[in-house]
Amino acid sequence: MNWINNFVRPRIRALVAKKEVPDNLWEKCPGCGAMLFRRELEESWNVCRACGHHLRLEPLRRLEMLFDDGAFRLLALPKMPSDPLRFRDLKRYRDRLRAARKKTGQRDALYVAEGRMGGRNAVAAAFDFSFMGGSMGQAVGEGLVAAARQAVALKAPLIAIPASGGARMQEGILSLMQMPRTVIAVQMVRQAGLPYIVVLTDPTTGGVTASFAMLGDIHIAEKGAQIGFAGARVIENTIRETLPENFQRAEYLREHGMVDIVVERKELRDTLVRILNLLMNGSGRKTRKGRSGLPALIGK
Repeated sequence: MNWINNFVRPRIRALVAKKEVPDNLWEKCPGCGAMLFRRELEESWNVCRACGHHLRLEPLRRLEMLFDDGAFRLLALPKMPSDPLRFRDLKRYRDRLRAARKKTGQRDALYVAEGRMGGRNAVAAAFDFSFMGGSMGQAVGEGLVAAARQAVALKAPLIAIPASGGARMQEGILSLMQMPRTVIAVQMVRQAGLPYIVVLTDPTTGGVTASFAMLGDIHIAEKGAQIGFAGARVIENTIRETLPENFQRAEYLREHGMVDIVVERKELRDTLVRILNLLMNGSGRKTRKGRSGLPALIGK
């Protein structure tokens, strides 16, 4: 009897029992609705192979994609007060921060990294949209200032990669003060005669767009990225007009002069390397007066 209970029955149950399937093996493409195998999606840097839709990419994966051999060093950013205003809406701001930190394993919405890009030093500041919508509070503002200082210290270009819903309103006026602070950070890089490049990803909106994200010497946008200040529905309700098709999308902004280049994600690293070579070498060298000519690249 023990032999039946201990050996036969477990074998039978193992054969007929339903095997548990992980719930994160597949992801639905927001563009075409195709079911994408997650492993293949990661291999294509979160770009749908069926329709080319660019899904959002985690900041660490993006940094791995951009730096030589995927090698970079994260900078330790200054710690800022967690809840300076003791703000509360439906939940306490402190509780929202705690939940976001547990979810992402990161203290706030910005990663600052240094490494080699095309064989030269570079500093990149990448936003994490999964951390409270990539919103910009004191910690993010201080992080961008730290990134600018590091770029100046290394005599390296600064690359900003926003993915944000705008200023973090739980920090009130303190969050809005980060807009001029990030402008000052950009000016520090410019005064050192170094390139400042912005890679606009989906989405880039609000106070981030109204500050450092639109001050680049070169603006590169990923294909299909949403870029704007207020939401399209808010604008339509305000002006009582129907907006053009693809309004606030990267391609529309390229046609209207707000973006220099629109690229697919697989081309982003090579495009950045070419731009850095033009800006840092020979006749394409960046000067304090602003950008020098990039006729072949801008016309792409």
